[in-house]
Amino acid sequence: MHGKKTNEPLLELEGHRKPVTRREFLARGLTTGAGLMIAPSLSMLAARSASAQPVCGGPLGGAGKIPFICIDLAGGANIAGGNVLVGGPGGQRSPLSDSGYVKLGIPTDMLPTDPINVDAAMGLAFHADSAMLRGIRLRATGLTTLEQTNGVVVCSRSENDTQNNPHNPMYGIAGTGANGELLTLIGTENTDSGGRSIAPMSMIDPAIRPTKIDRPSDARGLVDTGKLVEMLGTADAGTTMRAVEAISAQKLGTVNEDTLLENLVNCGYVQSATLVEDFGSPDALDPTNDPIVNQVFSAADINDDSSYRKAATVMKLVMNGFAGAGTIELGGYDYHDGTRATGERRDEKAGEIIGGILEYANLLNQQVMIYVFSDGAVDSNGENDDSVDGGGKGLWQSDNASTSSVFMLVHDPLVVTRPTLTPQIVGNQLGYFRSTGSLETSATPISNSVDLLAEAVVLNYLALHNDTASFETALPNFGLPAAARDALTAFNPIR
Repeated sequence: MHGKKTNEPLLELEGHRKPVTRREFLARGLTTGAGLMIAPSLSMLAARSASAQPVCGGPLGGAGKIPFICIDLAGGANIAGGNVLVGGPGGQRSPLSDSGYVKLGIPTDMLPTDPINVDAAMGLAFHADSAMLRGIRLRATGLTTLEQTNGVVVCSRSENDTQNNPHNPMYGIAGTGANGELLTLIGTENTDSGGRSIAPMSMIDPAIRPTKIDRPSDARGLVDTGKLVEMLGTADAGTTMRAVEAISAQKLGTVNEDTLLENLVNCGYVQSATLVEDFGSPDALDPTNDPIVNQVFSAADINDDSSYRKAATVMKLVMNGFAGAGTIELGGYDYHDGTRATGERRDEKAGEIIGGILEYANLLNQQVMIYVFSDGAVDSNGENDDSVDGGGKGLWQSDNASTSSVFMLVHDPLVVTRPTLTPQIVGNQLGYFRSTGSLETSATPISNSVDLLAEAVVLNYLALHNDTASFETALPNFGLPAAARDALTAFNPIR
């Protein structure tokens, strides 16, 4: 590769002030997103919810829902056109004007009106020279991985360079019943959403705030029991902890303790004892010890690159049912630095993460839904980057919220054919772009509302489970009108 390395920070960007907040450093790739987790004290937990009734004991097994993973591209990445194709009212293949494609970074000698420039191996059509597609193919190497995948691009506006786009639907996904054996939600950022873009306020439930997990040691730490198992063995260690639970319960009975406090103490011992019995060794959660993960991301990949490290850890926990849903934040996507090369390298890395998740799901014989989004987007003025890495494609010149889009992918290795779309979805696209290369904000209720877009993602997750009737139960504070939901339901059930 020539020029800047994939993970090299973006130091000088035209039209931007110097980064001063942590969020701005993240968008430029100047920080990895590591955060500090502060565990609340017992008294804090009790005070936080005086009327709460802690639930413990019994199996910790997951809810059996389809694994769900968000890819949060921090900074305003290109999705529409240069990567995932977008078109007019007739779907992805409905042509835009030549100047419209140029605005989306596609030079006139690579227009998708020529079938040679279209790749629909995943059902959802990508530009054949998409860097993101190139990354997907680097990791999704199974014979049927792409053939058993389908997706939809959603033409929807979001604001540039801000974490305040409520893109992240994970709380809503949890509201559908998605859960894990150890955690409900995880994310690679120590934020309320688990990533850069926020969650819709109407969905947030503080009781299931995502736990920050971005490396194998974080996963191991979930069930690290120190020397206890090493000294006693799994069975005896569990028995010992249950004995301590009984002794503690008796001691609590001799003092004047609040009932909630007693329940919290007892709950802690019950959960800990169950963890010891079920996960005697934290090795079970370490992606570097998983031979199937290592077919996708090697131990060297995971150790040497923070993006692979995040992806391997999150997909390991979510795909195996230890967590219900997860967010992988990738920094450095504010890449309009007067080149195309920087964006191409970053997009290829994002593609590798997407492809790695698809390949891992295929190897596990597991279904998965992936949601890819970014805060805003970029555009080109038609000047091309003729460097090796630029590929002769349009320079990314500036932020442009009117060229933004998101996309959903669904993989189902349990059937011979790819997941199917509902009849109302034309050309794998929700909403559409004008011929000028700007999205039509009035096309659907979600075309100009990120809050409703997040609700539509939850709606489609429910559709995969043949359970759209539970939408208002999953999202009690919904805003998406009932009359609009059928038209926004893209996927037929797979479970």
